Amino acid sequence: MGSRRILVALGAVLGLLVAGCSGAGPNPVTEPHAQPHHATRPTDTQHGTSPTTAKPPPAPLRAGEKMRRIAMPARYLPKAPSGGTDDYRCFLLDPKLTRNSFVTGYDVAPGDASVVHHVILYRVPASKVGLARAQDAEAPGDGWTCFGGTGIEQQGASLDDAPWVGAWAPGGTETILAPDLGIPVEKGSQLVLQVHYNLLHGAKPDRTAVDLRLSTSSKLTALETVLHPAPVELPCRPGKSGPLCERDAAVRDVAQRFGDRASWLVAGLLVLCEGAVIPHPGRTQSCTRTVDAPAVVRASAGHMHLLGSSIRIELNAGTPRARTLLDIKQWDFDDQGSRPLPATAVVRGDRITVTCTHDQAWRDRLPALQGIPERYVVWGEGTTDEMCLGILSVTRS
Repeated sequence: MGSRRILVALGAVLGLLVAGCSGAGPNPVTEPHAQPHHATRPTDTQHGTSPTTAKPPPAPLRAGEKMRRIAMPARYLPKAPSGGTDDYRCFLLDPKLTRNSFVTGYDVAPGDASVVHHVILYRVPASKVGLARAQDAEAPGDGWTCFGGTGIEQQGASLDDAPWVGAWAPGGTETILAPDLGIPVEKGSQLVLQVHYNLLHGAKPDRTAVDLRLSTSSKLTALETVLHPAPVELPCRPGKSGPLCERDAAVRDVAQRFGDRASWLVAGLLVLCEGAVIPHPGRTQSCTRTVDAPAVVRASAGHMHLLGSSIRIELNAGTPRARTLLDIKQWDFDDQGSRPLPATAVVRGDRITVTCTHDQAWRDRLPALQGIPERYVVWGEGTTDEMCLGILSVTRS
């Protein structure tokens, strides 16, 4: 791969992952009562994981907080614009901020959870609102198609400061940040609500809303999101065959469904993590990145799809200073909330490793994957594709 293509691939990694990793969001550092349970992995629902449970009532507002609801302007009937069974749709929403504020909590309410795979809420600074409005105006109907990102990626964004405000994935409940934390949003900012619709079982109209807890307190510490992706290179099982069991064919299929940037991302992840583009097929993949600036880790989370089996995030693995930041030994798609951590300092030069294990055998156990032909699986945005993403919520001095 030539140097120019390597740079393009790395640009795709930064642009796509920062603007829309297409996975669960951070759900960071919540109050204890808002933490989701950690369930084992049954196999009896649409997504192939845990059954739906009753949603608890919202917690009372704390001192200085106010609640503001933002919602899609109308019901939207999802459709897969590029074939397949997935639709990513972005909607520009105005929280009407007249002062610099902090988001101190949020509660995502999917209009129809049977078609909503996940929701991510992104902040759009006042300087980018015009660009976002133009993007919206160019697309017919409400919102716009947004595979791989919102389409209004910010210059200078990095994996170490993703512009995420919040997210919902199956199993998610109201998220309330710890009393000393807030996600900063400046006066005049707007928000992009990205909804990933899973159409494996058909399309139904949806109108998703979000209740935001807002505060203008000057005593809050800004919370940031740091992304740690790793490649997915999962071959077909021995004895299985088909047109998409060949890697190049599988990558072309991802590009056909989600655009050329999807294939650049597959290559770029290998460059980011290995320094080369030679794939290492197997059930388990890892990626190690060096910390560039000091921070304090306050919570961790992981994201995979239906073939995920386990995910682990480690600090300085294999050294006397090794520490585990996340260890989910049995992945549960319907329990993607973050896990609070004791404040853990990281310094420049520390190394963070994310490791994911996926297993094609889940195809034989999960109803959602029944009848879908086996394939070589790479990083992709569809419900039946895969991801490996470690998510850290951090503060900085």
